[in-house]
Amino acid sequence: MTSIRRILLLALALIISASPGLRAQDIRQQLSSASVIEEIKHRGVLRIGLSTFVPWSMRDKKGDLIGFEIDVANKVAADMGVKTEFVPTAWDGIIPALLAGKFDVIISGMSITPERNLTVNFTVPYAHSGQQMTANKKLAGGFKSLEQFNDPDVTITCRRGTSTCVAAQKVFPKVTLRQFDDEAQCLQEVLNGNAHAVITSAPKPRMWTLDHPDTLFMPTEDNLTKSDEAFAVRKGDPDAINFFDNWILFNTSNGWLADRHDYWFKGNAWKDQVASN
Repeated sequence: MTSIRRILLLALALIISASPGLRAQDIRQQLSSASVIEEIKHRGVLRIGLSTFVPWSMRDKKGDLIGFEIDVANKVAADMGVKTEFVPTAWDGIIPALLAGKFDVIISGMSITPERNLTVNFTVPYAHSGQQMTANKKLAGGFKSLEQFNDPDVTITCRRGTSTCVAAQKVFPKVTLRQFDDEAQCLQEVLNGNAHAVITSAPKPRMWTLDHPDTLFMPTEDNLTKSDEAFAVRKGDPDAINFFDNWILFNTSNGWLADRHDYWFKGNAWKDQVASN
């Protein structure tokens, strides 16, 4: 009788000790099956939320979407063996639309910020951008360093109410800052020789320099400020983060992301595809 009891107690102890592991395995399986990755595979379509912004994503002359984000999203879908469905969305509503399930992931040059991270989960960065500057050759062509721009006699333009003006004041606190409501006016002041330089989000200064090589130059190829762009997904989906993170790491290591980024951000060979504003 004692032996039988010992056997029963041992068996019970083994079951109890195994239960936490079994429960954890069940939880992992449930999380995996509930992941948006499984939904995408079952649906056969990856739905991407984006806002149009040159050259991240924009319309060509035929009305089709092109740009860095479009290349990235199409490559993600191709590697998953599914099709793409783009869901253009106003920027101020793109996170609420993701949370409402209007699409599976945001791939739209979204910078990682603590505030946004309270609402969505971010992948590792797949791109890096920031503020750039282009300058008037006649007014600033003789400057030997960026420090020479930090002078009250130097005028820099920026678009009013944007982070660009904040960045300009931080990088060049002594400069005379002129703010305009329109970026075209910011640029025109520099082209007309009324301001030394204009600061705005990359890659516009590079594009403007390529468009006006006789008048403009870039004092530095580096961004004045840096931001990290990532995919955004709904919270509570570790499998989605795992897949997208590893996709980004894989395509960073093999150079694909850098190649496509350089095509869209460091040149303008694609410019003729886009209708003139």
